[in-house]
Amino acid sequence: MNLLSSQILSRLTSAGDFLSGEELSSAFGITRSAVWKHIRMLRSEGYLVDAVTGRGYRLTGLTGRAVAAEVEPLLTSRRFGRNLVYLGVTDSTNLQAKALAAGDSPEGTVVVADTQTGGRGRMGRTWVSPPGENLYFSLILRPRVPSVRVPQLTLLVAAAIHRALSAISGDLQAKIKWPNDILLNEKKLCGVLCEMQSEPDCTHFVVVGIGINVNQSELPAELLEIATSLFLETGQLFSRAEILAAFLNHFEPLYDTWMSEEDLTFILPYLEEHALLQSRMVSIEQFNRTISGRVSGIARGGELMIESADGRTAMVSSGEAHLRKDI
Repeated sequence: MNLLSSQILSRLTSAGDFLSGEELSSAFGITRSAVWKHIRMLRSEGYLVDAVTGRGYRLTGLTGRAVAAEVEPLLTSRRFGRNLVYLGVTDSTNLQAKALAAGDSPEGTVVVADTQTGGRGRMGRTWVSPPGENLYFSLILRPRVPSVRVPQLTLLVAAAIHRALSAISGDLQAKIKWPNDILLNEKKLCGVLCEMQSEPDCTHFVVVGIGINVNQSELPAELLEIATSLFLETGQLFSRAEILAAFLNHFEPLYDTWMSEEDLTFILPYLEEHALLQSRMVSIEQFNRTISGRVSGIARGGELMIESADGRTAMVSSGEAHLRKDI
């Protein structure tokens, strides 16, 4: 979609009723026949636009794609999502967002893609990114906090995703899996990847990459036992624009509160209430060791607290968590 078609779509979305061809041609400095060409382009992309002689044009159906014209009317955030870059195809939204962040793109800028050719998860894993089904986006943050606090953002993002999904579908029994996943029925629904550019005493920027399996109806055979989507769990189709807006609306106030606090204390009760691992036996794989025990909670700094058989508690700040199947 070109820029002018997007602007006409935004005007139709905000109007909520008929706009005459004369109003649109005057607003954008084009002829009425040019307006008609853009209306046809919008229709070709799946938008439902009524055209009535003497009344003009009215938008009656959206596509559910996370484009600015569909996301912005749903936003209550002040900053987050107000500058949205939509890409049909890209290598990775995180790579694109990092390039923008290295320039002067403001905090709250969002990069969204319909599909990624090089989507990544934690530990260098590939994130499967089929087109037209799921939500892949990255958010630029410029937190004015010591770099040591930045890893806490992963859990803060997970809490906001959980709240957004719960608001959209109250029947979902999603769980937060420390440190960065959202699961449904113990299958992965969403992953978070935070990358930062910093110095010891200064964080230049953080890019938060998020992938949510939304309307995917089929999964690769190797993922059937470990991953899922909102559609596979509910049988319902969801608007990707609505999910993105809900996340941004929930995350911005959490982020602003976190910036004014010293740690995650204010959100810990929520994280522990919806934690997949709480009070369960786990093994945490790190680069050179494995830590096993029962999860007793999440510390103020976001560390997972693991109680070993001898009663000692380890504070784990990173690693891959696995539920113990032998317990």
